[in-house]
Amino acid sequence: MGRAKPTVFVVDDDPAVLDSVQLLLRSVGLDAETFSSAREFLDAYDPERPGCLVLDIRMPGMSGLELQARLDSMGSTLPIVFVTAHGDVPMAVQAVKSGAIDFIEKPFCDQELIDRTQQAIEENARIREQLANRKEIAERIASLTPRERQVMELVIAGNTNKLIAHDLGISQRTVEIHRARVMDKLQAESVSELVQMVMRARQ
Repeated sequence: MGRAKPTVFVVDDDPAVLDSVQLLLRSVGLDAETFSSAREFLDAYDPERPGCLVLDIRMPGMSGLELQARLDSMGSTLPIVFVTAHGDVPMAVQAVKSGAIDFIEKPFCDQELIDRTQQAIEENARIREQLANRKEIAERIASLTPRERQVMELVIAGNTNKLIAHDLGISQRTVEIHRARVMDKLQAESVSELVQMVMRARQ
């Protein structure tokens, strides 16, 4: 099954801005969906869909900053590019400190919006790949037996087979068998790779 194509979700209370941004993004081959309010976007939000969010900072009802906070509390991975009027720059700076990828002042240059949007899409792809990798490793770890997990923990702590055998009250040969199974199940080629994998899974 192929990966879903990323979508740029554009949220702004100005219909003219929505239309122009959607046309611009589609002109460079990007899928774009528009929403006239933060609430409308939240009602349609699907965390499984990749892409990014182009978000007006000032809107009636729920503001862009409030939507950012709501998405953050939901564990969203969508990078946000804020669109802001000149007077809202301090708010936009705060938004970047809170995790937004960037902000663009109105009236903005078309190429600047395209560049920031593509940067955000690439960032989302990187984040989603990391999360998928972490999930895969966690599933491999979950497939270990309780004894294999004990051995794994002692291996990544730097213990030798002899020490592990002593700590667990089993033979060194049994430790070697469990260790080999751990390396096989996690598809690790070395102890250093095993350590890195376990660390990624626990981030």
